Amino acid sequence: MATVRDITYDLLRELGLTTVFGNPGSTEEPFLQGFPADFRYVHALHEASAMAMADGYAQATGRPAHVNLHTAPGTGNGMGNLVTAWHNKTPLIVTAGQQTREMLLIEPRLASRRAAELTQPYVKWSYEPARAQDIPAALMRAYATAVQPPTGPVFLSLPMDDWARPADRPPQVRGVATRYAPDPGRLRDFAAVLAASRAPVLVLGAAVDRADAWPAAVALAERLAAPVWASPAPERAVFPEDHPHFRGVLPYAIEPLAEALRGHDTVLVVGAPVFRYYPHVPGDYLPADARLLHVTDDPDESARAPVGESLLGDAGLALAGLLDLLPATDRPAPAARPAPGPPAESNPPSADALFAALARHWPTDGVLVQESPSNLSALRRRVRMTRPGSYFTMASGGLGFGLPAAVGIALAERDTGRGRPVVAVIGDGSFHYSVQALWTAAQLRLPLPVVVPVNHQYAILKAFAELKHTPGVPALDLPGLDVIAVAHGYGCAAEVVDPLDRLGDALRAALAADRPTVLPVQISTDVPHIL
Repeated sequence: MATVRDITYDLLRELGLTTVFGNPGSTEEPFLQGFPADFRYVHALHEASAMAMADGYAQATGRPAHVNLHTAPGTGNGMGNLVTAWHNKTPLIVTAGQQTREMLLIEPRLASRRAAELTQPYVKWSYEPARAQDIPAALMRAYATAVQPPTGPVFLSLPMDDWARPADRPPQVRGVATRYAPDPGRLRDFAAVLAASRAPVLVLGAAVDRADAWPAAVALAERLAAPVWASPAPERAVFPEDHPHFRGVLPYAIEPLAEALRGHDTVLVVGAPVFRYYPHVPGDYLPADARLLHVTDDPDESARAPVGESLLGDAGLALAGLLDLLPATDRPAPAARPAPGPPAESNPPSADALFAALARHWPTDGVLVQESPSNLSALRRRVRMTRPGSYFTMASGGLGFGLPAAVGIALAERDTGRGRPVVAVIGDGSFHYSVQALWTAAQLRLPLPVVVPVNHQYAILKAFAELKHTPGVPALDLPGLDVIAVAHGYGCAAEVVDPLDRLGDALRAALAADRPTVLPVQISTDVPHIL
């Protein structure tokens, strides 16, 4: 008779979930025993890294990924990057081992108390099956939940003694919708407002990239002769940044954002929250007399928007629908934003100079994964994304995502056969949050350059302290960290880039290598402005 384990592995095969990310623990071993030859286990040294690797892999492949965690302590280790996966809207199937069912009443060591509540509210669905035989059907439901909009992670707690029990009949593998179209009448109303607008502006978010909707976004911007902004703190690139209509990334505070939109009477936001703010700089949400139209596939995102009128639907389908409804305008196209001038010379170089050099040597069809918060403005100003699926970061604001996500994305580029070069830019503070991800990249022999701007400080926190007038905050400096020694310890190549004109050769060598290469670059300790 087939066991629960047999049926579950068959279902995972049918769902395309044959890559498992994790760090094995005792409560998972009965699931992992005799691991099938047609499955692959991507071994991370910490659950947070496993979670972010799966997140990057799922985003880059466009398919859900499976993360297998230890019981409560291991799940807790992964929680920071589970929060990021929730905000990234990444479809992850997260399973965790649970103690033996027969002992749960007495709460033995490694029992997960109230396991289904542990990951809430940062999952779409969380469940511990009442019977061993319910595991395959629960997995099918988890998959269907994760991939339907708004996509996101789900969680199953699975007792370790369930796997050898006899199974019921296999669950039916069901197809589910992963996109839905906007209401036609509401879409016509939005089109009418845009057609009558004197000076419309587009604000685009990550859902445009997830929907492969760059061509529709470009066509709509040109049809409206409207400038285009990326929404504040975007986790993906949303529009070709060398296009003359592109203006950059909106500031992520209330008053400066409204000021950036001044002069526009209609603001069309597609595939983004309204808006993602962080520092509290009070003011009006919009310029006076401006009207906001919001398109999102997330009802919660729509409900919490402080201003505007909403339309639920897939970003790509909504953009295409608006394009069909809107006539051409006789407004002149907006002038292209000026290219940044040459960076000022300094020793050590500024972040601006580093990223100007990176832009000069950027690989064709390159993919950027970044987690360098204090240097983000300079990075986005200098390295402009011109192709879809080219930029990834964390939507949550939490550190520790970027380095392991880059490993997952590089693995996805190899698995899909696209072979796009992946480059990570990880600040020297962020680098140490999930540094053990380097070992996985080395074991997988991924040609991943990791550029590390080194300023020996949490510069973003110093910038925030200046904004909020909070002097004397401790622990904002990072002395005594040897990035080269750490990289070598995990099996990576490493080279200090000094002087900066060696960056191009170092980057080319790293992309041709058979393992990751860490490239620390000493930069100025000047603290940038947070806005």
